[in-house]
Parts: sequence; C-alpha cells; structure tokens
Amino acid sequence: MAPAQQGLTLQVQMHYTGSGTVDETHKIYVALWDSADFVDHGAPPIAVKSTTSKNGTVTFSDIQKSPVYVSAAYDPTGQWDAQSEPPKGSSFGMYSKAPPKPEAINIAPGKAVKVTISFDDSNKAP
Repeated sequence: MAPAQQGLTLQVQMHYTGSGTVDETHKIYVALWDSADFVDHGAPPIAVKSTTSKNGTVTFSDIQKSPVYVSAAYDPTGQWDAQSEPPKGSSFGMYSKAPPKPEAINIAPGKAVKVTISFDDSNKAP
C-alpha cells in the first residue's frame, strides 16, 4: 500500500484597506475552493477560516488536493457566519493575477505555500 499523502498547507495573508472596522464581530472570512468555478456556480468552499485583523493571516492545513483557490469577504454586518452567501454590500477579494479570474495555487507536499490577498471596498457582494 502507498503511504497516505501528507496534507498540504496554505497560508493566506490578508491586506484589507477598506473603510470597515475589522474586529471580533466584523471578521474577514477566507474561503478555500477546489475549483475556479466558485465564481460562477457558487459551490460550497472546502474550508473557511476567519481573521479579526485587516492584516491577519489564516492557515489551511491538511488540504487534500492541489491546485486550490482562495477568496475573502469582509462582514460589515457582524451577523454573518460564512455558512451562506456574503451579505449584500460585503467587500470581496480573491487571489488573482488577472481579476476577476481566480488564480490557481499549486501546493507541493511538505512545503507550505504563502499567498496574499489585497482588497478594499471597490468589489462588493451583490
């Protein structure tokens, strides 16, 4: 039997420069996706983490496949639990070199990959 593949690790550094206050109530949620189709089809993410800082970092470990994609949404309402679509007016960002197309993140076993998502209030959830 082949040994089980070690889980993959991804660190996502946030840089939110929008006007909203990020704190324990108004978090930035970072979603991990296994397909770029999340933009058009709204499939559920494979994992969600949150940060309470405009420049916070979240780490996804034990990822089972590569490549992956990441997006971020700021909760201006203080009511969202990231189990549904972001509230209307939420600021939104993603890891991308050519927005609005998400960029694939390739992760090799045994190596942690770090990416940065920078976003402001210019992209809002409908």
